[in-house]
Amino acid sequence: MPPLTDRAKFERRLAAILLGILAVLAGIGFLLYSDPSPQSNPLVFSPVQVLASSWYRYKDAYIDSTYRTIDWQRDGVTTSEGQSYTMLRSVWQADRETFDGTWQWTQTNLQHSSDHLFSWIWGERPDGTFGVLAEQSGENSASDADTDIALALILAYARWQDPAYLTEARLVINDIWEREVVLVNGKPYLAANDVEKDSGSQQIVINPSYFNPAAYHLFAIVDTSHPWEMLRKQSYAVLSESFAGSALPPNWISVDRTTGATSAAASHDSNFGFDALRIPFRIALDAQWFNNPDAIRAVRHLSFLSNAWRERGAIASTYAQDGAVLASEESPAMYGGVMGYFLLADPEAAVALYREKLLSLYNSNTGTWYTPLPYYADNWAWFGIALYNRLLPNLAANLPATAFSE
Repeated sequence: MPPLTDRAKFERRLAAILLGILAVLAGIGFLLYSDPSPQSNPLVFSPVQVLASSWYRYKDAYIDSTYRTIDWQRDGVTTSEGQSYTMLRSVWQADRETFDGTWQWTQTNLQHSSDHLFSWIWGERPDGTFGVLAEQSGENSASDADTDIALALILAYARWQDPAYLTEARLVINDIWEREVVLVNGKPYLAANDVEKDSGSQQIVINPSYFNPAAYHLFAIVDTSHPWEMLRKQSYAVLSESFAGSALPPNWISVDRTTGATSAAASHDSNFGFDALRIPFRIALDAQWFNNPDAIRAVRHLSFLSNAWRERGAIASTYAQDGAVLASEESPAMYGGVMGYFLLADPEAAVALYREKLLSLYNSNTGTWYTPLPYYADNWAWFGIALYNRLLPNLAANLPATAFSE
């Protein structure tokens, strides 16, 4: 992309500033619950309408005409994570135009030339051009986004029956295993990116919220050359170890390359917050789709959340692993993520949390959120609402095994 003119730069920065002001007014998604107004009992026509109308508004706010998903609260960057969320939401919403446009932009701008994984961050460089942000190690992959992109492609193949999606999914899935899965004593571990496998460090950096057991089950059907079910089982074992002696799992951990022992990641946040909130969702999706007993067992480790809800009527945005509150503000993203736990382990509380903390965000009169949600909160509130209503189907469930044969 050629350098921008001064006027174009000014207009882009002004747009980012204005959206940033909106984010501040929204309390970065934290102050939405401070006013016990009529929104605690909104008139909603149906969950389907909530998801469809908020999806339309999300596209208007965060997806540009080239199908780039823009995180305005983060200087207008685009991440592989953001592209993957758009692909998942669009396939579940049967929005093929958005899916195809997003996938094309992602391939063109983020996919590596040497493999089929994706650079994790793209935006405006210091010289005014746009591209992968090398100064932020932007060319490194992020294994959660790579996994979600491959999953979205499988679901797209199931919904629209275009074999090109399946072909592309296989290429991504193969490279996830070859470049992001590390074997320790014969057991597979999903690393955070494509750098950890051959980094030379004794410690492998892992983000447990990147684990996606439901996706691995589908990957095992699509890619029979790698033991994906072993990774699925091992991911639950790592999650269990990350809980050991703690109330909650951490955002990041390290795994010893020789022994497989887990520990706090020295250079990363080990609290339960922005990243780890996704763990209960990932577990619950595996339970909903495949009734995996490992998922049912894993979710029992999160009983602290039930206690926190009953004591405060709220879940804080950040906890230490021992359960101490580190940031008492409430976050729609947190509620969307932990909904997975409550659905499986505390269904009575799930009903209250859904109505008071997720459905209350939605204004049925305007078909959007009462207060604009930042990019991340918008996605995870949406995923939580959809999960609660079982509107995140495994679109591949009814396809015969022959549909995936090479």
